[in-house]
Amino acid sequence: MSYTQTLVPPEHATNHLLVVPEVWGPDRVRSLADAWFPEVRWLKEPRAEVDPRARGGARFRGMAAAPEPQVGPGVLGVGDEHGAAGPFAVSESQSPQAGLTGRAAVYALGRVDGTPDARVGRPATTEDRDGIARVFAAGLPDGEELRLVQWGVAVARKTGGVLLADGRQLLHPDPTSAVDLTLYAVHPLPPSELLGLLRSVVATADEEPPPAPGAAPVRLAARTPYDGTVVVESERVDRVPRALVDLDPTEYGPHAYRMVWVPQDPYELGLEQPSGVHVIARSRMRAMIARLTLLLHAKVGGAMVDDGAFLATTAEIERRTSEDQRASSRAWV
Repeated sequence: MSYTQTLVPPEHATNHLLVVPEVWGPDRVRSLADAWFPEVRWLKEPRAEVDPRARGGARFRGMAAAPEPQVGPGVLGVGDEHGAAGPFAVSESQSPQAGLTGRAAVYALGRVDGTPDARVGRPATTEDRDGIARVFAAGLPDGEELRLVQWGVAVARKTGGVLLADGRQLLHPDPTSAVDLTLYAVHPLPPSELLGLLRSVVATADEEPPPAPGAAPVRLAARTPYDGTVVVESERVDRVPRALVDLDPTEYGPHAYRMVWVPQDPYELGLEQPSGVHVIARSRMRAMIARLTLLLHAKVGGAMVDDGAFLATTAEIERRTSEDQRASSRAWV
């Protein structure tokens, strides 16, 4: 039995199915779309409806329990020709079919007119962090469809969900593979103070010259013998990510602080299944970059954006610092 026979209506059986935990409701999914696409809009508004499963529920003093309200499917316009139909409810008993636990929701990604997209040639690169080349080995999506698939994978990583490419090929990105963060703040921090923050995490950190003309004017590097290097770049930018457009301008600014992990073998960044050594180092550096970002945020404020180009909350970043108990408060030096 295919996933689509039980997760979505038949007309969406060949769409790309984005499955997210139920807590990620329509408004939150729309905000994730706004972070990637211009002019996102509801072509059909989701509607409140009653969950029929609750009608025969428990009784109290002879009265039936009130039916549980659910959100009926709508259609979110994403791009010129594509959209996300949903949410379609997924029960706790159904969610294991998609590799999840607990109640979830499905959004069917595809053309709003229902016609299939044309596919281009086979993948030309061996780098495939997200598994997209693997599941589309016979022919890659192109243009707007490819962007929609890439967004779906990024959302799956952000939310702990999955993407079923063409309704059947499972893409289940590891949420802990998201490491890099960028902070956008109103006020600049002098390089000496920024270096002091970094040295509070890695004592051997130092300032480096820009690697190329036009690169960020302030570049710091903190090297470790086992886990790779944390690179911090600071500069004033002319544009900020779309994820910040709905924030009050006082909540962020033009001063960007990018915190990036460079592993011992950068080639592994492009692998869907990197080595165990890489994963262990990544776990420690993910926690380290999160701590550094929180220190910087406490100093200059601003808004944080993750490497999926989505807004990241303080609570999300704090969770990164405690995910892996093996990650120490300081790197090995």
